Amino acid sequence: MTLQQLKYVIEVAEKGSITEAAKSLFIAQPSLSAAIRELEEEIATTIFVRKSRGILLTPEGTEFLGYARQVVQQAALIEEKYIAHQEVRQRFSVSTQHYSFTSSAFIELVRAHSDQTYEFTLREGKTYDTIMDVKNLRSEMGVIYMSAFNEAVISKTLREANLVFSELFAARPHIFVGRNNPLAGRTSVSMADLVDLPCLTYEQGDQNAFYFSEEILSTLNHDRSVKVTDKGTIIDLMVGTDGYTISSGICPSYLRGEDIISIPLQVDEVIRIGVITHRDYRPTPLGQEYLDVLHRIVGDMQTVPA
Repeated sequence: MTLQQLKYVIEVAEKGSITEAAKSLFIAQPSLSAAIRELEEEIATTIFVRKSRGILLTPEGTEFLGYARQVVQQAALIEEKYIAHQEVRQRFSVSTQHYSFTSSAFIELVRAHSDQTYEFTLREGKTYDTIMDVKNLRSEMGVIYMSAFNEAVISKTLREANLVFSELFAARPHIFVGRNNPLAGRTSVSMADLVDLPCLTYEQGDQNAFYFSEEILSTLNHDRSVKVTDKGTIIDLMVGTDGYTISSGICPSYLRGEDIISIPLQVDEVIRIGVITHRDYRPTPLGQEYLDVLHRIVGDMQTVPA
């Protein structure tokens, strides 16, 4: 097994095609195919399944890819420090559902290292993608939520991925609405109060099962429903329409301000938000720094009245 072969696997996985990967790597397609085949034979594992429209990673290949990325990244660090004699580029990545407090912690991390060389990545997206990012070591950690409704399915998915969930905090459900929303002056709301308002949720792609929804009560039907993929759009919709989204109520002051209002929702539910990592995970210095900032920000926000 060579470092070059690991780089080939990463490139093929990212391109989804042997042909496209060969073009990107400036090598002949037969040579690339042979290198991948030799690696598969050496490790006695099928990494890719060849299809008419490209290639697909096998479950074993997905796991191998995660380790390959880690090895290649570490090799790059060694080259930077001992061969190129460059300042070592610090790397950290986190995947998360659409939470403003995870972004706030990430911003603090970036500011704290403003005078250093770094490559930080914040992947904010779908629930299943967040879990897979951590499983495949694309991200050091992830942030998701569990509730009584989805816990069995999410826990099973985490176990199968060799991941663990560490709770950050538990919260009662709230809704977020814009300041001009007809419910903006209420001290609490019921589900009946929301019937005539647009329900704003995050679209979950191919894994759009109720259990992977980012909002509780995902099985309820709504006469008016809007699905989005990014946080900026959902904030714009809250400000510009009468729409609402169900959340933990934990929100940075720059969003709580005058534009977005958090109102307790009268339902018998609890939202448990936590960090997911590999079972045998030991935080890197940057990972621990991010966790420390995350705990502090969440603690500060929970002291602010809803």
